[in-house]
Amino acid sequence: MAISKTKAKLVDVARQLFAKMGMENTTMNDIAIASKKGRRTLYTYFKSKEDIYMAVVESELDMLSASMSRVLTRNISPEEKILQLIYTRLDAVKEAVYRNGTLRANFFRDIWRVEKVRKKFDAKEIQLFYQVLKEGQEVGSFHMDDITMTSEIIHYCLKGIEVPYIRGRIGVDLNMETRKKYVANIVLGALRKKEINK
Repeated sequence: MAISKTKAKLVDVARQLFAKMGMENTTMNDIAIASKKGRRTLYTYFKSKEDIYMAVVESELDMLSASMSRVLTRNISPEEKILQLIYTRLDAVKEAVYRNGTLRANFFRDIWRVEKVRKKFDAKEIQLFYQVLKEGQEVGSFHMDDITMTSEIIHYCLKGIEVPYIRGRIGVDLNMETRKKYVANIVLGALRKKEINK
């Protein structure tokens, strides 16, 4: 237990320093001093600043995953769950990037390096979408040929709009209510059975 608490403290201190000073300007010594744990302890858990940076990103993704998992436990319809999952995800990513100040520049610049850490999160997220879509299919709210493929498509669509969403480039001239209406129409329209004219 003490081991995981120590590691968590080191990651949290590193997050704060990276956010304040930037990753390039933060040294392993800075992290050791700020955490009051010493360099030996720091190097017990992390081989390099790169390792601790990746641990910070992974920690942020774990928090995002936990937020999304809480949506699944709510007593709401599958339609509302899928929309809440989408907004929880986009808003949590945006919040994480802004909360981490100068770290966000690294996030955008090092997107491919961050991708390595995201693989585990991506798999969890696809599974969360799968659970909601399956629930919706079982109660007759959603109709799709392949739940797995649909889960993956939703995941990759959201991943694709992350950067413009974070930078505020989507629906700039629209209020939040109108934006949410458009998203609901697109998502729910795609998941519901359409009448075929004969």
